[in-house]
Amino acid sequence: MYISRLIMRTCLYLRYFFHKITRTGTFGPNRAEFISTPHKEGENQVKNFLFRHHVKQFHGSSCSVASVVGVINAILQKERPLNLTPITQQGILDKVKAAHWKERMGDNGYHGQRGLPLAVLAQVVKASLDAYAINYKSVETVQAERPGRLSRSIRETLVSRLEQFENQGNCLIIAHFDQGSFVQDLNIPHISPVGGFDLDTGKVTILDVDQSQPLPYKVGFDTFYRGISTDYNHIFKPFGFGRGGYIFISL
Repeated sequence: MYISRLIMRTCLYLRYFFHKITRTGTFGPNRAEFISTPHKEGENQVKNFLFRHHVKQFHGSSCSVASVVGVINAILQKERPLNLTPITQQGILDKVKAAHWKERMGDNGYHGQRGLPLAVLAQVVKASLDAYAINYKSVETVQAERPGRLSRSIRETLVSRLEQFENQGNCLIIAHFDQGSFVQDLNIPHISPVGGFDLDTGKVTILDVDQSQPLPYKVGFDTFYRGISTDYNHIFKPFGFGRGGYIFISL
């Protein structure tokens, strides 16, 4: 296990330093735009509450926990504003048993599996909504296709849903993406909630749960789609990671 992790880290850092030296990837012009001003609350309560309950992951593989607990707390505050004690990351791991979530967050993972591939994330999201008796219409898993003819309808639907989130506040989106496609970091599978969509510029706000990213940031839609449609490095295949995408929660 130690040797395989060492090989993985070596491959990832080689790619990272290649981009840094050649000024490509996120070291080029298409880097994230960090948001330094505090979120100004508006009429969209779901969006407001997502920012309020945005937390950072407690270790390198727990981005799913921070993402889901933030989403669950945002929905709970909207549904039960007078009776809300925010749930904690440890609390949700103790309560939600789906997909051996808690075990996957341990040092050795569950049978060596750490973190959550897209399909497993969907299981955990649905189980979390049910565990806290949250009313919702549906939970949909969308695996993004690479840019091209097959991706056209996926992209159009995603834009529509981003607009729905921004305008109506009756849905949420949790992105499963290649972190190195957005920020100057390793090209690894990562999970974070979407926190906004600029209707004029088409930029997507990411409430990144990584502790190394102290501020939310915006990326253009094309960059966002590339990040979620990434076919993760082959070194992640044995751990169940294929391609990114998103979870769409309709309230």
